[in-house]
Amino acid sequence: MDEVAAAIADPIRREILEMLRGTRHTAGAIAARFPISRPAISRHLRVLRDSGLVRDELVGRQRYYALDTAPLRELRTWLAALDEPAAWEHRLDALATEVHRTRRERRSTAARARPGPPPGAPEATDNEENSA
Repeated sequence: MDEVAAAIADPIRREILEMLRGTRHTAGAIAARFPISRPAISRHLRVLRDSGLVRDELVGRQRYYALDTAPLRELRTWLAALDEPAAWEHRLDALATEVHRTRRERRSTAARARPGPPPGAPEATDNEENSA
């Protein structure tokens, strides 16, 4: 995973990987897209090949490079794990839910426990003194 992370750390190598997505290119075609020397592109391709992100195939006198995403899976899994909430965050969410449920139950229990007028008794109003 460290080799893969180091390989994709360079912007030129990331651009090469994007070029190779879905197609293959020769080293010359790749070098033609960059304002750096062919030997520099060869070094970038060697790093990508050593990390497993690129595979090469010799066809006649041409060497074709193609993307291999298999080494990215381990890195992708590791990054996804970092993006997930930590276990304690799940516990805090559960605690917040439990506190909310307990408060709601207490309110409904308190409302049922309040004494109301006996069945059949007239409802008392604030204006009883004025009506007498």
